[in-house]
Amino acid sequence: MVKIFCVANQKGGVGKTTTTVNLAASLAQINQRVLLVDLDPQGNATMGSGINKSKLPATIYQVLLGLSDVNSVKQKSETGKYDVLPANRELAGAEVEMVELENRENRLRLALDRVKDDYDFILIDCPPALSMLTLNGLCSAHGVIIPMQCEYYALEGLSDLANTIKKVHKNLNSDLEIVGLLRVMFDPRMTLSQQVSDQLEQHFGEKVFKTVIPRNIRLAEAPSYGMPGVVFDPPSKGAQAYLAFAAEMVERVRQLEKA
Repeated sequence: MVKIFCVANQKGGVGKTTTTVNLAASLAQINQRVLLVDLDPQGNATMGSGINKSKLPATIYQVLLGLSDVNSVKQKSETGKYDVLPANRELAGAEVEMVELENRENRLRLALDRVKDDYDFILIDCPPALSMLTLNGLCSAHGVIIPMQCEYYALEGLSDLANTIKKVHKNLNSDLEIVGLLRVMFDPRMTLSQQVSDQLEQHFGEKVFKTVIPRNIRLAEAPSYGMPGVVFDPPSKGAQAYLAFAAEMVERVRQLEKA
């Protein structure tokens, strides 16, 4: 049965897209069928998957407005070996146009329902704001993966996101839960990083993934070459960490299914 996960954080620049792209590629490497959904008008996950966002015949924009379906819009990431429901700046207009539409917060869920049997994982890269797009992602998902840097302000943003998830769970999607918190861009040399990491483990316990993603220049370079970091430089520490995270993710899903 497919597992649909949002990668979300209301704070920008915390590695959401890097996490989505590299998790998708890592899962594909262990023979999982993966669809990456780019819900951000910046289209960074699309570009990071090696797809030119300026030359797309159609995007997720058409899917959300009911003008196309997922199968006719999706693209193949040749570098990452997973499917992509791509986005570009056109998607920014969907925010306004969806306000008038029936079932506006469930447009993505209804579209994904038609293809869910084709995949083991669907990963949704959400924009860094609680918008109609993010709401569509949360209403489609079984759970939320929260990437976060171990710094002071990250904790403040985390409580806001947790409250949002609770409200969506209560009012719109009773399946939604926090799957786990992923510590990213981690620098063990910084005392604050270690302190925040310890606080997260104390407060959230098993919700904190064991895998920690280090700060790694090769992960940052990879998107400019149109490929995930795990493909761009497989032996790098960042790539190895994301491969370990994919294995942990698969194991966590098994545990959730048993529960």
